[in-house]
Amino acid sequence: MKEYMKKYEEWLASDYIEAEDKKELEAIRDDEKEIEERFYQDLEFGTGGLRGIRGMGTNRINEYVIRKATQGLINYMLKNDEKAKEKGIVIAYDSRIKSYEFALNTALVAAGNGVKAYLFESLRPTPMLSFAVRELGALSGVVVTASHNPSEYNGYKAYWEDGAQVTAPHDVLIIEEVKKMTDLSQVKIATEEEAKKNGLLTIIGKEIDDKFIAELKKLAIKPNIVKEVADKLKVVYTPLNGTGNVPVQRILKDIGLKNLYVVKEQEMPDGNFTTVGYPNPEDPKVFKLGIKLAEEVGAKIIMANDPDADRIGISIKSKTGEWIYPNGNQVGILLSEYILSNMKKIPENGVIISTVVSTPMLDKVAKAYGVEVIRTLTGFKFIGEKIKEFKEGKYDKEFIFGFEESYGYLRGTHSRDKDAIVATMLITEMVAYFESIGTTVEEQIEKMYEKYGYYKEGIKAVTMQGKEGAEKIVSIMKNLRENSPKEILGKKVRILNDFLLQKEKNLIDGTEKELILPKSNVLQFILEDDTYITARPSGTEPKIKFYFGVNADTKAGVEEKLSSAMEDFLKIVM
Repeated sequence: MKEYMKKYEEWLASDYIEAEDKKELEAIRDDEKEIEERFYQDLEFGTGGLRGIRGMGTNRINEYVIRKATQGLINYMLKNDEKAKEKGIVIAYDSRIKSYEFALNTALVAAGNGVKAYLFESLRPTPMLSFAVRELGALSGVVVTASHNPSEYNGYKAYWEDGAQVTAPHDVLIIEEVKKMTDLSQVKIATEEEAKKNGLLTIIGKEIDDKFIAELKKLAIKPNIVKEVADKLKVVYTPLNGTGNVPVQRILKDIGLKNLYVVKEQEMPDGNFTTVGYPNPEDPKVFKLGIKLAEEVGAKIIMANDPDADRIGISIKSKTGEWIYPNGNQVGILLSEYILSNMKKIPENGVIISTVVSTPMLDKVAKAYGVEVIRTLTGFKFIGEKIKEFKEGKYDKEFIFGFEESYGYLRGTHSRDKDAIVATMLITEMVAYFESIGTTVEEQIEKMYEKYGYYKEGIKAVTMQGKEGAEKIVSIMKNLRENSPKEILGKKVRILNDFLLQKEKNLIDGTEKELILPKSNVLQFILEDDTYITARPSGTEPKIKFYFGVNADTKAGVEEKLSSAMEDFLKIVM
């Protein structure tokens, strides 16, 4: 019998799997391809946690997979810290289907092991989970979310006591503990009644909310600017049926915004994301209802969060009346320039942190203000890790701002993950400031290009589902490593950065040097004209992503160059 069929039959025969869940498995008995997809592997607990399609099976996300992963995490906690039981774990969840059930299961496995669990009373944003972990002195945290993935997905992100997603060495060691969980019967789980009776399940909410909002208010650059233009500033906002609705409305009203219009169809939690399906603020299609509302009320800016409110996208009305969509790099540069140009005093040891795939334009902006740029691997947990090192005194640096191209931003150290709530506040404040000096977001973007040069970035994400897709992604990366192109777009490849081998290779003079970054399956090509091309399999989705960054002297030139670079490179790899 094939291994996946053996696992399938084991689940059907298991006393641990509830009868109602077995019905879903019985329904696919005659579909061997579907059985293979669900059981050919265990859903991988990666360096950030789990993410997958909901359903029964070892390669799907469900209560049983959640329990097994949590048992592995708890086992690691207990081995790592003798006070793990009393420090406990904090658990938050978003609006996705089964998020509450998965969160409750996480809490009950913790309680079953004698570990205190703090569970939010209702859905909360990811940055609030990060904040709560340190506020409560917990050893670990979990947020149940699939971020911006389509509605059929859910996920589970693991955090450590610093409030950041788990990094080395914890990430690898937790994975080892999860892999040791070979049988569902190894899981220890309490009932909800037992957990509460034994003081191992504490419901949290308002007190954390209040402290979180208070911290955000301290981060304003111009605390009174929104009030100054409140009568004429109009903002449309959509939480895309996720967790951002309550905290965003609260913080924007607290800073003085009078005319806030929320997209009603997308205001309340909806795990099906009925109006969009794919709740990603990077996708212009999610702004359709927001644009309709903005036209009705006369607003010129729309802001959208993803379901767990750690990302934010914006749309602005151009001077020609069209709605345009500044990308993650553009918003990151706008905020960097706004913060640096309006701070009362820029610290001498100030640092902006970004990633290796984010725009090189940041280096020019930072240099203009005498600020250092530190770049990390893709993933905000690495930015969080740097903040921890600063706080611990490993480096004499002061964190000013951090961002990644995938619409994630952070000011302050209240969270160690990207925070769309604070970003929403800062963007509103920035737009109010532009209003007060008679300019717009569109005009400011153009001024920055005139000042620093024209930069443009693009991403091509190729989805490859299932076993065959996963094998294809491995093949693409293997071929790029072993047969690296020496020339792209008629330009020589000057530098090849291999973050898995931790080596920077100069292809012009043949020299090599070590990359002081964690190992990651990422390849980056830097051409002789400073074009950046990066290949990276997604750690959370069945995708391989290609990042492109180009520069030129003119707007037309940079757009043509980006288009050519993307087309040329994809011909090579696909």
